[in-house]
Amino acid sequence: MTGNALAGEPSAYLRQHAGNPVHWQPFGDAAFAAAADRDVPVFLSIGYAACHWCHVMAGESFEDPETARYLNEHFVSVKVDREERPDVDAAYMAATQALTGEGGWPMSVFLLPDGRAFHAGTYFPPRPMPGRPSFRQVLEAVHVAWAERREAVEVNAAALARGLADLHARSAVRLQPPGTGSDASDAGPGTPDPEVLADAVRALAAAEDAGGGFGAAPKFPPSAVLEFLIRHAAVPSATADTARGIAGRTLAAMARSALYDQLEGGFSRYSVTRDWSLPHFEKMLYDNALLLRACAHWVRLGGSAEYPAAEAAEATAGTADWMLAALGLTGSDGELAALASSLDADTVVDDVHHEGATYLWTAAELADVLGRDDGAAVARLMHVGPSGAPLHPGGAGLAGEDRRLWQRVRPALRAARSARPQPARDEKVVAGWNGLALGALADAAAVLDGTELGTELNRAELLAAGERIAEYLERVHWTPGTDGEPGLLVRVSHDGRARGIGGLLEDYAFCSEGLFALYAATGQTRWYALAEGILLAACERFAAGGTLRDAAGESAQVGNAQGGGAGADPFDDATPSGAAAFAGALLSYAALTGSTGHRSLAEQILALLPPLARQAPRAAGGLLAAAQAAVAGPVEAAVAGPPSAARSALHRELLRSPSPGLVIAVQDAEPGPGTAPGPVPLLHGRETTGDPVVYLCRAMVCHAPAVSAAHVREQLASMAG
Repeated sequence: MTGNALAGEPSAYLRQHAGNPVHWQPFGDAAFAAAADRDVPVFLSIGYAACHWCHVMAGESFEDPETARYLNEHFVSVKVDREERPDVDAAYMAATQALTGEGGWPMSVFLLPDGRAFHAGTYFPPRPMPGRPSFRQVLEAVHVAWAERREAVEVNAAALARGLADLHARSAVRLQPPGTGSDASDAGPGTPDPEVLADAVRALAAAEDAGGGFGAAPKFPPSAVLEFLIRHAAVPSATADTARGIAGRTLAAMARSALYDQLEGGFSRYSVTRDWSLPHFEKMLYDNALLLRACAHWVRLGGSAEYPAAEAAEATAGTADWMLAALGLTGSDGELAALASSLDADTVVDDVHHEGATYLWTAAELADVLGRDDGAAVARLMHVGPSGAPLHPGGAGLAGEDRRLWQRVRPALRAARSARPQPARDEKVVAGWNGLALGALADAAAVLDGTELGTELNRAELLAAGERIAEYLERVHWTPGTDGEPGLLVRVSHDGRARGIGGLLEDYAFCSEGLFALYAATGQTRWYALAEGILLAACERFAAGGTLRDAAGESAQVGNAQGGGAGADPFDDATPSGAAAFAGALLSYAALTGSTGHRSLAEQILALLPPLARQAPRAAGGLLAAAQAAVAGPVEAAVAGPPSAARSALHRELLRSPSPGLVIAVQDAEPGPGTAPGPVPLLHGRETTGDPVVYLCRAMVCHAPAVSAAHVREQLASMAG
């Protein structure tokens, strides 16, 4: 096996390395078989298209002919796009962290030909640095160990695999298969203890940073934790105000900082400074989908003095607008089809990568575009000096004359920036991330529908975008099950064609969650039916056999690295854990169908929470958010009656409720023959051709039918305790 084999790969990241002199191979059985035949180790390099330090290591080492010659002679080199193969990334990230105590990208791992890891690191420079050997030194040391101390290498690999297997066994989610009935045999561990959630809020309050958020640099947006805090603040309790305060301060600090693109909207991946003043400029779909939803839910909650709802609505609209404009991929009809994965951290200028070059301004550049006086004023407002800096007001944001000045000059600055070289876009479509996005668009539509919030986007545009994404997922990524086999969701597509592995638990869970939200917002039963099909397939693929799993075991090498396979990881990463999202989707489905078996399955997953909530709440935001929904609900709302202005008013009142336990079923418009499935079970016996009405129930107790928005609001308030 010789030559670089990446030119034909669909992944933009892999194609970035197709011109390297390294004989890169894609991850698969053929590469590992070649290593066994040659009796050499595998060098596994994992990264992603928008990663700045991945570009750096590529330029320094993988494009160097001498380094490539050494790699080609002594190793089989394998490149992995972590966004296409998160199962591979997770397995070897665990190994890297176990070996080194740290992790990140680029990730550099050395493997036996059966896939077990024995040495690892992240970025290695071309020359030695204090505390970090050069890449060539690492390669030579690994080669010597392989040639002269093979037995020790294999012993270490076996020990690491056993250790990882033990670790996974201790955190495994043990399950009873879901039933569909309502008898005691379907009972799970029960609703989570509200005091566990209160303890998590107290722990988060103790860890809050004075600059907003948690921890020091590098500082990441705590998206899953924010969702939990906003949900907790919506339910009366002794810690609700504390949760509201943390969430408001964090959202305000991020939205007023350089992390948020003040010109075009959207959030960068993270900040390299503690005060959010200098971002790492890559922009990811998953971050923006999660933060769009958090901002929308903050508006729905009513905001706070520290971060008013009207200001949050601007960030909501700006993020939605950027996401659709910058990441939107069009189909053959010229309309939105799906959303791309990311924008690069770097901008290529004269064939050289410059981090953040598109986004940085000097005071002189501002004066050139705006004139001397306005340029100087904007430089003062936006913390720009003689050297390049991103624009951001920081602090309390902009008000009064400062705000009016910014609104006046912003179009000119946007136009000037659009004329600069732009960062590359990774155009692969990831099913789960698009699921996150369509759910966020559906929720944003509810709060951006109205001039009272000063927004230009309207409900119909956002819902139409969400439905187009859902149509793409259904058409390109989803194959319904037949003959008793579960359906299949493919994780990634390129150019309208699904390629690669089946979806992971997170893909199924994010898509089903997003589709349930889209159904609640549109009332289109087809989205409920698609969500149901995907969720039931997830139950079969990932929850059968007594242990919840993140992946369906596509690669033997990944199983070997984990000591025989691993269960689902309950901790969040850049996105909420697949287990947490699955629990949330199960709760919604159980409320819409009355299935106590699926509620029980969610409760079994949430039973992991108590020790995680107290010891590591920052890493368990997804589970905490799902648990808050379980504690607060289910609050079941059935909107009955044909479409009308009166029904829209009732429906809108529900959509603007911050209740974390609320699920909404809406009577579909009269379908044509065979064009739509039957009604959602929650609507059985409640459909009507008369005046619209809302049936609200909680804990198997139903209120009198509500016939006005005020009546709906009153009943929801009575259920909030």
